[in-house]
Amino acid sequence: MILTVTLNPSVDISYKLEEFLIDDVNRCKDVVKTAGGKGLNVARVLKQLGEEVNTTGFLGGYTGEFIETELKKLNIFTNFYEISGNTRNCIAVLHGGKQTEILEVGDIVKQKEQTEFLELFNSLLKENLVVTISGSMPQGIEKDYYEKLLQIANDKDIKVILDTSGDSLKNIVLNSNVKPYCIKPNETEINQVENKDFEDREELIEYLRSDIFKGIELMVITMGSRGALVKFKDDFYSVNIPKIKVVNPVGSGDSTVAGIAYGINKKLNIEETIKYGMACGILNTMEEKTGYIDVSKIKDIKDKVEVVKL
Repeated sequence: MILTVTLNPSVDISYKLEEFLIDDVNRCKDVVKTAGGKGLNVARVLKQLGEEVNTTGFLGGYTGEFIETELKKLNIFTNFYEISGNTRNCIAVLHGGKQTEILEVGDIVKQKEQTEFLELFNSLLKENLVVTISGSMPQGIEKDYYEKLLQIANDKDIKVILDTSGDSLKNIVLNSNVKPYCIKPNETEINQVENKDFEDREELIEYLRSDIFKGIELMVITMGSRGALVKFKDDFYSVNIPKIKVVNPVGSGDSTVAGIAYGINKKLNIEETIKYGMACGILNTMEEKTGYIDVSKIKDIKDKVEVVKL
């Protein structure tokens, strides 16, 4: 079984309007509400791949209950910690080919809740061989909280895929001796670790060889339509992907994480693991739904992904 961790989930609400009126009333008939959060996208794709998947993180209030109900409808296991606050809403207003977003930061997670979640996380690792930790942290969470989760998993020799960015990624890479098994930043996110801009692939490869990444066995740097650059142990791979019609790119990174977790859990070789990751990311972009893939197409897309050892 694979465990996905989403510390800062949300109810994602999408309003589709022909016209967005400012300082006026907007009535909307086309409303979609989903259980949102990067780790929940990972969980949905893993379930579509036929994996047993468990979900955890912080949930609270009626919005938290909605998320748990939605996941259970998909036969996804839920083991969230219930906080006293409310899980946030994230609103997207789609209008005239544009998208306006209103993102709640969410309630503060108390110190006692943080401590007790670490105990819950530790107990959940008994049944899981691979863990994904995705997204941002809610208000009130200690700066080194991801490090604490990684330490618990590392002590049990469990592989962790960490998919985060900004200060959370910087802290793990630059300041921590506790490393995940895998990270999956995109080009922008890897550039932001030390505010570096890489002119070519060779310069990025040299950077990924530096001591700050020591202890991270697998690094997948996604590059949109240009595929990816992967470092596994001491080897580098260039990944080329087929051209496809992009319908909705949101959640493609999460879907890539799901494919990587699937490959690791199945003990596939690195080339096949990379192909599953990229194929899932590609398939997500071909669908309107976020965190959704057409499994019937996975073999065809996977066979078109080219992994070249450098």
